[in-house]
Amino acid sequence: MQRRKWLVLNYNLPTEPSRNRVSVWRGLKKLGAVNLHQSSWILPYSTENYNALAQISMEIEAKDGDVLLLESTCVEEKYEQKIVETFNSIRNEEYREFINECEKYFKELDKEISIEKFTFAELEEEEEELQKLLSWQTKIEARDQFNAEVGEISREKRELIQKAFERYSELVYQYNEHRDKVQ
Repeated sequence: MQRRKWLVLNYNLPTEPSRNRVSVWRGLKKLGAVNLHQSSWILPYSTENYNALAQISMEIEAKDGDVLLLESTCVEEKYEQKIVETFNSIRNEEYREFINECEKYFKELDKEISIEKFTFAELEEEEEELQKLLSWQTKIEARDQFNAEVGEISREKRELIQKAFERYSELVYQYNEHRDKVQ
């Protein structure tokens, strides 16, 4: 069986200014890279991942850092499985956080319905929150290269929050349409 290829980035940056280290860390997290040890990060090999890591490597060097970008394979299946499990564990954690935020969103919509806060301004606010949640879930899913198990639950929650918003939107419309007819 042919082993999966990986990209491994190992770097060292001066401790000051700390914003340089934070910038690199954020870039790697956005890609979905996994931190193996200290400043050693890994991603599955792809042209897209290579180009992104090459860009980060140039950023590190421009900030007086040292960097190594390596193509690698695992010598045994068990090591590759361990890496995949690490990726999935991190994605599952991100999905769970998204699901928790969805639950808060449901409660917020329920509260607005219970107090009959059916204003257009509130509808816009809830729509903005919905768009943030949808965008966040899309970003997590883009990083989920090994189909983490909680991903399916997050897709279901995504559909449910969209339906909950549609329901709230319809209630706002009905309330305001009725109010306009009465006046």
